[in-house]
Amino acid sequence: MLAAIAFATVSCKVEDPMLDSVVSPVLVDIVGAPFGSPIASEPTVAYLASDASVTLQARLLELDKTNILDHTKGIDSIPVPNVAIKVTMRTGASLGEVTSDATGLIKLQKTWAELGIAAPKAGSITKISWSGTYKGIAFTRYSQVQAK
Repeated sequence: MLAAIAFATVSCKVEDPMLDSVVSPVLVDIVGAPFGSPIASEPTVAYLASDASVTLQARLLELDKTNILDHTKGIDSIPVPNVAIKVTMRTGASLGEVTSDATGLIKLQKTWAELGIAAPKAGSITKISWSGTYKGIAFTRYSQVQAK
């Protein structure tokens, strides 16, 4: 009886509804965020509140793990060109759609007002989403823009 209970407890696999089991096909590196932000949950890029506009930037990279076991080579980051990215505020307002260039770079210039901050002051934050599809897999990366 005890063995049956132990087997039933061990053999049940429960999916975590909070975790997506699909791995992103690209790394969306938010340009200007502090070191470590590619793996941080929500990188923040600070811009001067006195600037008339800010340039939102991200770089799309595909990770080639072919040489992962060779310490002299390791993982290679390959730029991903020609991927359409929808940039939106988390309120749902669209900031635009841009396509990554040959180096995987995405640039989008916006005023503070377009980012939802009419009178920017130090500490003002806007939350942004970067969404696209690569190799048939949809992905989204979150970041923040902060006035300093």
